[in-house]
Amino acid sequence: MSMNELQKQTNANIQAKANLIWEIATHLVGLFKPHEYGKVILPMTVLKRFDDALKPTKAAVVEMAKKLDAQKVEGTVRDGILCRISGYDFYNTSNYDFAKLIADPDGVEINFEAYLQGFSSNIKDIIDNFDFSNTVKLMVKGGVLFVTLQEFNSAKADMSPDKITSADMGYIFEELIRKFSESYDEQAGAHFTSRDIIYLMTELLVAPEKAEIMAEGCTKTAYDMAMGTSQMLGCLTERLQEISEDAALTCFGQEFNPETYAIAKADMLIKGGNASGMKFGDTLSDDAFSGYEFDYIISNPPFGIDWKREKSQVEAEAKKGFDGRFGPGLPAISDGQMLFMLNGVKKLKEGSGRMAIIQNGSSLFTGDAGSGASEIRRYVIEGDLVEAIIQLPTDLFYNTGISTYIWVITKGKPMHRSGKVQLIDASKCFVKRRKNIGSKRVDLDDACIELILRAYEGFVDETYEENGLVVESKVFDNSFFGFTKVTVETAQADTDGKPVLKKGKKQPVKGASDTEIIPLSEDIEAYMEKNVLPYNSLAYIDPAKSKIGYEVPFTRLFYKFVAPASSDSIFEEIKALEAEETILMKELFGHA
Repeated sequence: MSMNELQKQTNANIQAKANLIWEIATHLVGLFKPHEYGKVILPMTVLKRFDDALKPTKAAVVEMAKKLDAQKVEGTVRDGILCRISGYDFYNTSNYDFAKLIADPDGVEINFEAYLQGFSSNIKDIIDNFDFSNTVKLMVKGGVLFVTLQEFNSAKADMSPDKITSADMGYIFEELIRKFSESYDEQAGAHFTSRDIIYLMTELLVAPEKAEIMAEGCTKTAYDMAMGTSQMLGCLTERLQEISEDAALTCFGQEFNPETYAIAKADMLIKGGNASGMKFGDTLSDDAFSGYEFDYIISNPPFGIDWKREKSQVEAEAKKGFDGRFGPGLPAISDGQMLFMLNGVKKLKEGSGRMAIIQNGSSLFTGDAGSGASEIRRYVIEGDLVEAIIQLPTDLFYNTGISTYIWVITKGKPMHRSGKVQLIDASKCFVKRRKNIGSKRVDLDDACIELILRAYEGFVDETYEENGLVVESKVFDNSFFGFTKVTVETAQADTDGKPVLKKGKKQPVKGASDTEIIPLSEDIEAYMEKNVLPYNSLAYIDPAKSKIGYEVPFTRLFYKFVAPASSDSIFEEIKALEAEETILMKELFGHA
């Protein structure tokens, strides 16, 4: 099945199911604001899916729980036995299910609380992070708890695993979280990245090993440091299993938004994935995976977001140097995205780990030579970790129309890529959407992804064109992006025009300092001889002030000069517009 067909699995049936579930919110009008509907619909959807999944084994679990409680069996032993009977990594030991809850309208509040308390601790964690207890109190106060449970127990909300597969349930979650997100001004992109972008990232991650995985399968680990609803990890799992049935991927992720964390953990539980690998918390200040190494890292961390909240913890870790995550340096406090990049670099498996991470343009060039941002670029480029940087089309994300880039970073560069960085301009490789979603006006279809991969795998300076799609690739030595920023002083001179020396050193003229940017590929003395000394024979460099810098001038490297229109053609265009204006004025006002 092609990536495009996979994308279409979020089809009319799945959307219809999500729409039907979301329509239950009509009962919440007045009690909740539209952007609060998700606080009811999302946790109730999760609970109903679990309820339907547990139905066949529910009686046996309740019976066993009574026996274990009588024998005072507790903790992980009790959990293990009950999970084995339930057939899932979770269970519910209460006497209630959705059907029994609505059979007793008068006792619904007390019974629902008993039902929630009957869940295993991993489900209680999800409920807590939804802040569901406060939502339930408001539902009780407004008299809508019973009718909501009734609606979720109707045929339209049947989520039995034999009716809805784990994959499709994931898509329904995705639809519901999108609806919830879009009811906020912040829109959907705050919570998840669209599948077309994720499919491109997954292809870039597996590209070097694809044939090997196809032939032999694989056992891999993957991590998303800002996982949202965990759809990136889900897509990567799907893609690997599509390449080979013998591909196994164990997923790990961390998320700071409690509701999206709850969705991610619930989603992973339903899919039978590694739900215990889903961690809540702030990746920058409270790293849940210190000491871990992963085969794959796939992530779209927040950009343009400051790290003031995490400042003390980040700075304390930076003092550990390379024993911590932030040894190379710290970016400006106003933008933390490069901290996420460093977090990923630290967690890549030595010799083979691969990361696809999205950044905006500031990671390419912000920060002067010697600044934290420049030092981070220096670290990843001089360390030969940057394999490729791909510029994506604008208007590709739900919540931003700006230029974005996928950085492919690896600790296992193949020999032919050693010492090189490939830049790929895919900004003109897209198809327009029929209907915009937030800021998302374009998509990457199969043809787009295939063309970008052709350029990536070609690893040469070349422009690829196909059916109006254009992708351009350029390959550079690592050192191409480095430069020395030198401070040029003008020496004080005596009456003969010779430099004044003090203790054998030239003395600078105050206020006459200047700087020069000299590429690492050029000899500094030769540069001075050619570009500075012919115009100022007393110029000299103060080596103590020299700094190495790195930047990736992406836009300049792919800039195409377009000659301006000639004055004659502009004049003809003005005449044509004047003629058109005359006709329009006559139509409006007649011959008056």
